[in-house]
Amino acid sequence: MALDPGDRPRPARWTVSGEQILVGYDGSPDAARALDWALDEAGRSGRPVRVAYVFEWLTVAGWIGPGVAPGVWPDEEARRQVEELVSRAARDAGTTHPELTVTGEVLDGPPALVLQEASVDAGLLVLGTRGHGGFGELLAGSTAVTVAAHAHCPVVVVRDGTSERWTGPVAVGVDGSECSLLALGFAYEQAAARRVPLRVVRAWQLPAGRWAPPDFDPDAAVAEARTEVEEALTRWRGAFPNVEVTVDVAGGSASSLLVEASRGAGLVVVGTRGRGGLRGMLLGSVSQQLLHHAHCPVAVVRER
Repeated sequence: MALDPGDRPRPARWTVSGEQILVGYDGSPDAARALDWALDEAGRSGRPVRVAYVFEWLTVAGWIGPGVAPGVWPDEEARRQVEELVSRAARDAGTTHPELTVTGEVLDGPPALVLQEASVDAGLLVLGTRGHGGFGELLAGSTAVTVAAHAHCPVVVVRDGTSERWTGPVAVGVDGSECSLLALGFAYEQAAARRVPLRVVRAWQLPAGRWAPPDFDPDAAVAEARTEVEEALTRWRGAFPNVEVTVDVAGGSASSLLVEASRGAGLVVVGTRGRGGLRGMLLGSVSQQLLHHAHCPVAVVRER
């Protein structure tokens, strides 16, 4: 059935061309990969790129910069070196991508909180998995989860060891929850912009406790799940008719299926929490598993 114009999905706010791509940067190889990903994304969208180092003065003497230990706290020389690091990164990015607007700055405060606040003015926040200091070192643990859960825009985490070119299809997990439908919209936009196929993954499992009622029909469960996904896709197919879409409905956990789907993918997209997540949980277990185990960059999408 054709959609009325009013039923067609409105462009998500993150598609606005003027909104910046914010990159968390500390000079580490992972941060450099995150910046490369952001520049690649900006090349398609034309959005400006903002390179930010989060500089946190410690309340006790200790490590505060890339390879710099403070002599007299606070150490202004350490900050000067950080400012030069960020300035050089922005300058080099502008040289290799002259068509883009790239700026750099140093922000002060607790990394997760500062990045969360800075994301208010961003259309996308891009981070590496870990660095050699500052906020980057923390991103291997709780800070990545915190930023992905609280940011005011989609967050892309570029994992260590993933392909440099990120040319594969876009994979997205859909379970019918509101968060997963937001992720589906983001994934469609990414697939259209990259001109690659979209792979939609839907997991189904036996009822809780691994006990199935006598009349449980797994084939019917698969058919019902597929129908639900197809209904969700109807809205977006009208907006992006040129995107080739495949739907995979399989038994198993969503996290394991999406980790496997990330092999060979250019990007895997997931909502902050799914249908099985508790309302009070800001980031579901599937999102967390992907942040730790995916084979390509991971985009975590939440309602703004």
